[in-house]
Amino acid sequence: MYMIETRDLYFSYPDGTQVLKGINLKVKKGDMVALLGPNGVGKTTLFLHFNGILKPTKGEVLVKGEPIKYNKEGLLKVRKTVGIVFQNPDDQIFAPTVAEDVAFGPLNLGLPKDEVERRVKEALKAVGLEGFENKPPHHLSGGQKKRVAIAGILAMEPEVIVLDEPTAGLDPIGASKIMKLLYDLNKKGITIIISTHDVDLVPVYADNVYVMYGGKILKEGSPKEVFSDVETIRKANLRLPRVAHLVEILNKKDKIPIEMGYTIGDVRKNLLNYIKEKC
Repeated sequence: MYMIETRDLYFSYPDGTQVLKGINLKVKKGDMVALLGPNGVGKTTLFLHFNGILKPTKGEVLVKGEPIKYNKEGLLKVRKTVGIVFQNPDDQIFAPTVAEDVAFGPLNLGLPKDEVERRVKEALKAVGLEGFENKPPHHLSGGQKKRVAIAGILAMEPEVIVLDEPTAGLDPIGASKIMKLLYDLNKKGITIIISTHDVDLVPVYADNVYVMYGGKILKEGSPKEVFSDVETIRKANLRLPRVAHLVEILNKKDKIPIEMGYTIGDVRKNLLNYIKEKC
């Protein structure tokens, strides 16, 4: 079963700007999927279709095999399944305390007080913010705000979490912590979809990759399949992951014919194998 599927999806804004041009995408249950592309190619617009914030101009979006129904009941059903974390957490966090912010979604589901408290406690524990319940969100760091936004979605107990540029604006350590959090959530069974233009993150975490450019999907596959297609990566105004670029240099400039690798461990292993063959 696909958790999210788009079929020939088109979208134009009211001013006539066409942003999505026939998007076909499938996300399996339990996967971590990366939507890769530079800024301005339609990644955010596509994400806003996944839980019905935007309605397609043409085509359809299916959640767990069922087309989204854009009435109140249908949208509530979808948003219980699919939660979206926006790029800027300040667009999502508004309550005076962390606990109140995380509790907002469950309260709007009409859940009893003890169930809301349980969900808030477990969500904050999952993102490593125990003890932050009474802190004002605007006093937190950028990474902590991201965690509060994720906790607010976790408290809804979704099956899919969609994150728009989850590491944007964070320092390398903060970005690493957020990605480790998403990795842990994924291993617990939550399907994770992220958009990013940080190609170095993708091969480390993603099961499947979509390369997007000009409102279209240019390439889909595993990280190895996608980054082996250097021509498409360059066409999308992206670069190879740094270690993959190193291998490209070794192959082309130094004439060392080793297989492509996407982690330092891969490159080391391939180089050692090459040396052993030559010796």
